[in-house]
Amino acid sequence: MSREAPAFPVVGVECHAGYRGEETPRRFRLGERQIEIAEVVDSWLAPDHRYFKVHDTEGDLYILRNDVAADRWELTWFRRGTDDGASPPTRRTHDPR
Repeated sequence: MSREAPAFPVVGVECHAGYRGEETPRRFRLGERQIEIAEVVDSWLAPDHRYFKVHDTEGDLYILRNDVAADRWELTWFRRGTDDGASPPTRRTHDPR
């Protein structure tokens, strides 16, 4: 189990296990806010993490990271959706500097 402090905000994620037992996020809690996931846009594996790029029901885009060893989910990236289709600047949840 990893003892290092998380570099990104920790979020509570509710998942659905598919037919192969792989968990896919369905909703997550960010502070007091519960965010419903409308679509998993992409997912990929890294050596120690699983990543999910998701749209919520309001059109916002998030990247969630699952630290498998620590059994922890983190929000690594966020972009607010817009009604006019324009793409606003990307906002990072953590400045690595």
